[in-house]
Amino acid sequence: MKRVRVLVFNAALSALDYSVPADMAIDFGHVVRVPLGPRQITGIVWEADRLDGKEVPASKLRPVLEVLPVPPLRKELRRLIEWTADYYCAPLSSVARMALSSSAALKGGGTMTEYRLSGAQPPRMTPQREVAMDALGGEQGTIRELAEIASVSDGVLRGLVSAGVLEPVTVDIDRPYPKARPDFAQPDLSPDQQRAADAFVYAVGERRFRPFLLDGVTGSGKTECYFEAVAAALEAGRQTLVLLPEIALTENFLRRFEQRFGTPPVLWHSSLKATERRRAWRAIASGEAQVIVGARSSLFLPYANLGLIIVDEAHEVSFKQDDGVRYNARDVAVIRARFEQLPVILASATPALESMQLAQAGVYERIELSSRFGGASLPDVELLDLREQAPERGQWLSPRLADAMQERLARGEQSLLFLNRRGYAPLTLCRHCGYRFQCPNCTAWLVEHRFSQRLACHHCGHDVPVPDECPECGTGDCLVACGPGVERIADEVAQRFPDARVAQATSDTLNTPEKIGDFVAAAEAGAIDVIVGTQLVTKGYHFPELTLVGVVDADLGLEGGDLRAGERTYQQIAQVAGRAGRASKPGEVLIQTRHPEAAVIAALAAGDRDAFYEAETLARRDAGAPPFGRWAAIIVSSEDEAEARDAARAIGGSRPAHRDIAILGPAPAPMALLRGRYRYRLLINARRSAQLQRVIREWLDPMEFPASVRVGVDIDPYSFV
Repeated sequence: MKRVRVLVFNAALSALDYSVPADMAIDFGHVVRVPLGPRQITGIVWEADRLDGKEVPASKLRPVLEVLPVPPLRKELRRLIEWTADYYCAPLSSVARMALSSSAALKGGGTMTEYRLSGAQPPRMTPQREVAMDALGGEQGTIRELAEIASVSDGVLRGLVSAGVLEPVTVDIDRPYPKARPDFAQPDLSPDQQRAADAFVYAVGERRFRPFLLDGVTGSGKTECYFEAVAAALEAGRQTLVLLPEIALTENFLRRFEQRFGTPPVLWHSSLKATERRRAWRAIASGEAQVIVGARSSLFLPYANLGLIIVDEAHEVSFKQDDGVRYNARDVAVIRARFEQLPVILASATPALESMQLAQAGVYERIELSSRFGGASLPDVELLDLREQAPERGQWLSPRLADAMQERLARGEQSLLFLNRRGYAPLTLCRHCGYRFQCPNCTAWLVEHRFSQRLACHHCGHDVPVPDECPECGTGDCLVACGPGVERIADEVAQRFPDARVAQATSDTLNTPEKIGDFVAAAEAGAIDVIVGTQLVTKGYHFPELTLVGVVDADLGLEGGDLRAGERTYQQIAQVAGRAGRASKPGEVLIQTRHPEAAVIAALAAGDRDAFYEAETLARRDAGAPPFGRWAAIIVSSEDEAEARDAARAIGGSRPAHRDIAILGPAPAPMALLRGRYRYRLLINARRSAQLQRVIREWLDPMEFPASVRVGVDIDPYSFV
């Protein structure tokens, strides 16, 4: 090729043409360095007929400077990037950037210097040095990475290097990962598990697109089933991607994986150090990484020889990205499997309604595991009507639930209390003048956190110390915490059962893999009597002595106008209920509610999942909601409220007339102020037959807005705030 079209990571430019030097070998998918004005930028060589670009005479083309030392992006990945950009109405360059998510990995191999504690003591100990040495323990990394871990400045660590306390270690940045062994520990599967595993193994051998829905009750051994497919991919020399919805599940999964295959998988998530991301990216691109376990962003990595994709807890809302490129990793995983011609397994005890419909239509192959592994029985479920069994004043646990907890403590068994609300209380107000503490950047109340003695916004991170007096009227000792969060429930448990060992499991307390690992180890060792947690503990954990689950407020998830509120509530409570009685001891689930007649609550009590899905399906069909119709949102925001409102009105005023599409709004978003930006939104409801993305692009592309206005499109939205 004498000229190439290069996709550059600038949405305004998208694609530019360059000439190819005579001595340079270049092909589609190559990552290159090219000039742009006085700068040098990174881009990807793309098929010219698939990208719009301005025709430039050959004499005016500037040459490609360098082909970077990484494998080219394969055709299948380029098609996936195009599909994602088209379906989610996102800039192609923004999607492509996710494939090159480690800039350091593009520089080639070599060695680097990391540091670790040498065991020596500094001649002069300072408080900061003591903090750093205590924090680093067995850690190894660059000075910057270690400084972040220890929460000290780079200068403190450089002083420790000079004193010989930190010693340099030369590291091969492309050092290989230990090899997983498919035959390391053969599992003992039940007949149902074996049938599922056989289907998956056969599909891996076929090397064609086959989407599976692995629908198994909690504790049925879904992981062991798809591990057999992983083993088949390993034996065939092909890579496996396992998507997990959040990092909190990683530690438990890693242990189970290592027990089965003899070594941990390769990790990919936002908490990795830069050097770890670089090593993982290059191992993935070269094919050396065998099994990759990652968050949703790992879906766009440049796998050399992908043979299997698994989406665990496939119903999880956190697979949907809510900013930037607003994609759903569960759905894009299926599309990637189709482009790559390989099987994909969606595993869940509470599948999304969309997945169930695709299974009923025959698009997905549904494989059921209807009973728990090893003869364990599903827990008994009982509703506690808070209108009749009200807690005592100032408390949140009903007498029935408190008595059940006392019984478990007496028997040496564990209890889990679930409330999906972080902090101590969701609202703090002044009893004298009624002042309420609100975030200055968001339409949200500040949440009180007693542990850190802060009032915090869970949307933007703004926080302030809890004041001694009301900022409005100046009255002291007048602030009242309204409603419970997990900290308040944990306090009540400590007051009721002073000898109980209580652990809080939230994203505030379990915010690193190490803390999660310590929590799991303590729970499994019987060092915890009562766990008080948010949705972080609803899935993935297996504690043999946990026999009681108490849902503190089952109605919480039903508040607001969320399309999927009933489905989410069912999934969340069913998942947390599944933590009880997973071993030989029977389990019990007590659900506190003020609306026992609500369809979702009644279905949970009856254990009748099919009845719930049937009722939810009818309601969605009547409303033209997914999966029977399509939803999309247009979100307009600006730091200037009038500017955001005017832009939203301009969009609404030019709305297209289409018989298969209804457009609602514009109106202020429920979260009208978020991170300092005023927000308006339009909601679109379309029939499945409508070409929704095409209509939106033809509607918005000709419009121009001030640079300070952002217009985002959310296809298949999960958040309606």
